[in-house]
Order: sequence, then structure tokens, then C-alpha cells
Amino acid sequence: METKARNILPDAINFLRTIILTPSLSGEEEEVARKIARQMVSLDYDEVSIDSFGSVIGRIGNGPRKIMYDAHIDTVGIGDPEAWAHDPYCGKQEDGWVWGRGASDNKGGLVSILYGASLAKRNLPEDVTLYVVGSAMEEDCDGIAFKTIIGENNIRPDVVLLSECTDLDVYRGHRGRMEIKVITRGESCHASAPERGCNAIYKMTRIIEGIEALNDKLKDDPFLGKGTVAVTKVTGSGPSLNAVPDLCEIFMDRRLTAGETRESALQEIRDIVEATGIEADVEVLVHEAKGWTGKEVKMEKYYPTWTLPEDHASVQAGVAAAEEALGHRPAVSRWTFSTNGVYTAGLEGIPSLGFGPALEAYTHSVDDRVSEEDMLRAIMFYALYPKHYSRG
Repeated sequence: METKARNILPDAINFLRTIILTPSLSGEEEEVARKIARQMVSLDYDEVSIDSFGSVIGRIGNGPRKIMYDAHIDTVGIGDPEAWAHDPYCGKQEDGWVWGRGASDNKGGLVSILYGASLAKRNLPEDVTLYVVGSAMEEDCDGIAFKTIIGENNIRPDVVLLSECTDLDVYRGHRGRMEIKVITRGESCHASAPERGCNAIYKMTRIIEGIEALNDKLKDDPFLGKGTVAVTKVTGSGPSLNAVPDLCEIFMDRRLTAGETRESALQEIRDIVEATGIEADVEVLVHEAKGWTGKEVKMEKYYPTWTLPEDHASVQAGVAAAEEALGHRPAVSRWTFSTNGVYTAGLEGIPSLGFGPALEAYTHSVDDRVSEEDMLRAIMFYALYPKHYSRG
């Protein structure tokens, strides 16, 4: 297997550089989606399509046991271009590394599943259907592409493998998250006589203090880690900068560990509001998205916590495939950040796990990169997984 993977690695690296050269911000993935679809055709996939939301779906085989490999095709922006040591869209190749925006998150993973599946096709178990998905808009809203893939395309796999960064370990879950807004209202007046009004921002400060104190009290889990909450944005509005604001909104990032739910997290914030005696609205944000195809989708910004037991057959197949690809037994761990698993596992209950090249630390950073050796091992893993899963 290693010889076969090394033979196709130069082509895989060249394709990775090609799609790094193709910017693909969320909602702007058309060019890269079409390149991926053409590459699937050239790799002799049995069926290739682009769905109504703009995700690319390739199929190999036609057995009753359905495996899905997923990598998102969108990236975050580049931030300050001067902070980069090189052009973030050049796909620089040097000293066994490929650099550029998306190299680690998630284009290196995408190329791994794309080429790994093409190798798997040569000896795919007869009972397996293998789907390879390049999903749209994950960076803006985790899992939103799967509202179409599962809900409308009616593709429901038995297991999902996510190719997000794991440093070639097998991951089996991560904390959930949600985005919450609190709104306070006051009464506007001229800022030269603030006593005539009621400042909505001042009302909010006591709530913010309660949220800060809440962070230290949240649950901890030995596997997933601690739940957290952070106020990430504060806005106030009124008639002008010379007027007392009559509206204040704060936005929170809430990370959910084991045992924490949408309802429990909201109640914690409502309890803080009630304790202050201040009237305020507490809401979960809703993401409204338009794919590059023009399709509009809405999704509440609640992304459930999920884990898969380590002794689950899907995880054990992953450990076996990784051990064969790496030459040693991988660690079994979890992500710090969030993935499309919030939808596949968290909302749909489909067993999901992860294996991918690169380190989490490289994601969304000016050091965005993936090693060629990691790519080789990930390609081997994805070529081997169907065999081990079929045996389970």
C-alpha cells in the first residue's frame, strides 16, 4: 500500500497546491468545487455530482454498508497579508511542506480522502459504498451543508469520517458550541444630561460580570475538557454618539462539554439576568446562508456535543487502519475546535470519527501548512479504512 500511495503522492500534492491557489471563502467555493468534481472524474469515481447547496459528492462502489468521508472546501480569510511569510494563496512547496491558506484546514484533508478513496476503489469490499464529500460553508456554520446532503439528497451513511486535523491520531468527538445573544433596552436622551435617560450599556455591565463569573463554575469532563463561555462582542446603539444608547447587545461563544445542553446553557444565562433584576432577552443566533449556487439555508447556531465510544466498531476500524498506515498504534483523542460532526453525530446520531493530516495549531493561522509525509499516511489510512470497517 505504501508504494502505491507514494506513486500517487506527487499528483496529490500538485492538486493540493492547485486548490490552495484557488481562494474559496464560505459561499464562494464554486471554482474549487468544480475543480474537485473534475478531479474525481479523472480519478475514475463511479458517480460525481454537485448538490443544490454547492457541496461536491463522489461515489465509489454500491454495497449496502455506506461509509462517508468528509472535508470542507471553504476556508477562512487571510487577515493581514503582511503577517504571512509568503503569499497565502501561492501553494508554496518547500522542505517537505505545502504552505498556504487551507493547507491544514481542510484542503490537505480533502486531498487525502480524494486520493485515498481512489486507491480504495481498486480493492473495495463488495459490501461497501464509499462517498467522498467536499462540503460547503463549514467555516461559517458547522454542519450546514449536511442539511442538504442528508436531509434533501437522502444520503445517510452508516459512518462518517472527518478529515479535519488530528495529527494522524484517531479522534472520536469534541465539545459542542452555541452562539448566544443578550439584549438590554434603555431610554435614549441627550448625552449632556444622561440622568434623563436609561443607559442600556450600563444595564448590560452587571450581566457581563455574571457571565464572567459563570465561566469558572462550568462543568469539566475528563475526556472532552471544560465547558467555557466568553463574551466576544458588545454593541450599543442610540440616535447618535451624543445620545445615551437605548439598546445594547452582547454576543457569546459557549463551548459545551459532556452533560451540557442547549437548554441548560440558556437557563444559566437567564438565571444571571434574573439575579440582576434587569429585563433582557436571551436568544440563540440563527445563521442565514446563501450557497454559491444561490440556495438559501437557515440553521440555529447550536452545535451539540458528541462523542463515540472508544470500543465502537467504527473507532476500532479507524485504529486498525491507522496502525497499518503509520506502523504504530495511534492515540485516540478529541478535537479542541468544532467540526461537521456536530451535525452528523450531534444532530443525526450517525457514528462519526476523525483522522487527518496536520496540527490544529496550524489552522486559521499564518503558519497554515501540511507535511507531505502526513499526506502520504492520511491517503493510506483512507485507502485502508473500508477494508477494516467491512471486517467489523
